[in-house]
This record gives sequence, structure tokens and C-alpha cells, in this order.
Amino acid sequence: MHTAFFLLLGASVARFLLRHPGEPRTPWIIALSIALALLYVLGPALGAAPTLRRLLWLGLVVATWVVLVVLAPSFAWCAVPLFYTGLRTLPPRAAVVLVALLTVFVVAAQLKLSQDFDPNLLLAPPAVAALATAVFVHTERQAEAQRALIDDLIRTRRELAATERREGTLAERQRLSMEIHDTLAQHLSSQQMLLQAADRTWDSDPGTARAHVRTATDIAARGLAEARRLVHDLAPPELAGGAGLADALRALDAGPDIEVRFHLEGTPTPLPDRAESALLRIAQGALANVREHSGARTAALTLSFLGDQVVLDIADDGHGFAPSPQPGGPVPVGPLPGGPVPVGPVPVGPVPGNRGHGLPAIRARVSQLGGDLTVESTPGEGTVLSASIPLEPTG
Repeated sequence: MHTAFFLLLGASVARFLLRHPGEPRTPWIIALSIALALLYVLGPALGAAPTLRRLLWLGLVVATWVVLVVLAPSFAWCAVPLFYTGLRTLPPRAAVVLVALLTVFVVAAQLKLSQDFDPNLLLAPPAVAALATAVFVHTERQAEAQRALIDDLIRTRRELAATERREGTLAERQRLSMEIHDTLAQHLSSQQMLLQAADRTWDSDPGTARAHVRTATDIAARGLAEARRLVHDLAPPELAGGAGLADALRALDAGPDIEVRFHLEGTPTPLPDRAESALLRIAQGALANVREHSGARTAALTLSFLGDQVVLDIADDGHGFAPSPQPGGPVPVGPLPGGPVPVGPVPVGPVPGNRGHGLPAIRARVSQLGGDLTVESTPGEGTVLSASIPLEPTG
């Protein structure tokens, strides 16, 4: 439609210059044509909403075109693109009124230009205007119906995804409850009955009582194995299949815009499953904070085995923050006692002290393992988070 407008405008100017060479009104025609073209070009920058500026712009475009048609009736055919401009800008009723007025003006201009009365000049412009309006209204209705359909599809997909998540959560809870009921609960119930029977017969029949205790011990061992199996099933998938903590940490990333480097220091020693899972989750949570809050370009993970403890340092070169204590325990600032200051070209992204669940969750995991958490950060100079977990002596 924009191309059609400029073609019709150019054709009208050419027609006037060819048929009326040297007329005194020629400079006005050329100047008004340029002004109309410039005004038309400004339209898309004002948006499609019927704001005051958009309405003023439409009024200037129509007024300039009307003056052109008065001076040279051949410019009347530029009305067709202006029909669509009015239909896009004004409310439906106002747009139809504008189209009707422009059509009447076009008919009058064409009759003035014609030497003899021609019925086509009286009937063709209203037919073109009606066709243009009908096409526009139909297209708008189709577009509105399509937008509504897309909105419904998006809303349905979101509701379906939420339903699937809820059903998955409920199914997993149901599975865990059945597992616990069929294994741990049954074992505990059997142990309770055996120990109660042993208590009743301890004085009268010590041999039978001790047999009950031994049986209860065997059941406890089987229950412990089941508990360990459940814990193993709930362990992070990154550690499944025999993958070590170092390999899992090395495979972590913080998004496409952040480079993550991994450093391993000391001689790796086997860690309890619980400690490996906690350290992996700590690293994942810290890198999430780097991605969401730090503005960093690089982050480094350093896993250090220091004999009696394992230390995980996560550092970034982001904008840093001012650490603040959290409810439930202070966050010490400074290097870890007995541990090194994190090494590498890194100084984790700010783990804001008062927003989200990232730092509280990390602190809870470290506390459950009897470890210490240290946060070092200076605004503009990055952040370092250190989690130190003690290791049990191995003989």
C-alpha cells in the first residue's frame, strides 16, 4: 500500500507536468507533492494507535492532499492508499465517515476534470472505496481472530505444562511414599515388634530375646540398604553412572555469555554421596546467581582437597556487592581458616544477601554437613564464595 501511494503520487505529478507545462501553479504542485510524501513517510514512526499526534498527522496528510486535488484533480487517485491510512488510524465508524468524505471529494474532482459527464466517474470511486473498506475490515477481523486463537493456544500450553508439572510432582510423591511404606516403614514396624517381644521375654527367655534382637538387627541392615538406595535414586543425575564430582563440576556452565573454568587442586579422595551432591548443588546455585545478578563475563570453580577438608570456591569478575549477614547465622568475610584464598585469574557473581533463596540454600547445605561458608565481595571487583566441608579421617 505504501508503494502504491508513492507510485500514484509520482504518476500524478508526471501527468500534471506533461499536460500543464509552464503553469504558474507548477511550483506549488511540486512543493505540495514533496510535503505530502514527507508527511506520509513520517506516519509509521508515530505508531498505529490513534494518539493525538497520529490524528494531527492524519489531518495534515488529508489537508495537503485536498489542496493538491483542488489545484490538480488528477491527484484524486492517491485517495485509495489514504483510505487504508484512515482505516488503520481511526476507530471504525470515524474511519468509514472519512472514507465517505474522501470519496465524495474524489467524485467531485473527477467530474470537474471531465469535459463530459461520465457515469464511471460517479460510480467507480464509491465502488473502489467500498471494496477497499470491505477488504480492510475482513482482514482486520481475520487478524483479530488469529491473535485470539494464538493467545488461547499459548494459554492452553501454559496450563498444560503447569498441569503436567503438578501431575509429575504428585506422581513422584506417590512413588516415594509407596517406596517408603513398602520398605522403610515395614522394616521399622518389624523392628519395633521384635524389640518389644525381646523386652517382654528378656528375663524369662534370654535366648529367645537375643534371637529377636539379632533378627531386628538384620532387618535394620536391610532397611539401611533400602534407605541408601532411595538416597542414591534422588542424587543429582550429573553424578549418576559413576561420574565423579570433578567431572560433574567441569561440565557445568552459566549460560552462553559467561565462560566457566574449572580448577582441581590436591589429590582427589572419595567423598560421601551426600557431600558430593551438596557440593554440586552449591556450585549450581552459585552459578545461577552469577548468571542472574553479577553481569560477569567469566567464572571459575576451584575444588581443593586439603586433607582434612574439601573446599569449593566459586568466583566471578562481575560487579560485586556488599555482603550482609543473613538471618540464621552470620556470613564470615575473609579467607577460610586453614584454607587458601581462591586462586586463578578469577576473582560468584553476587549472591545477594537479601534476595532469593540462593545463598540461604547454599548456607543450609553447608551447615548440614558441618562446614563453613565464606563470601568475599567488593562492589565493582567481583565476588568469591567458598564452601568448606570437613572430611572424616580415614584411619
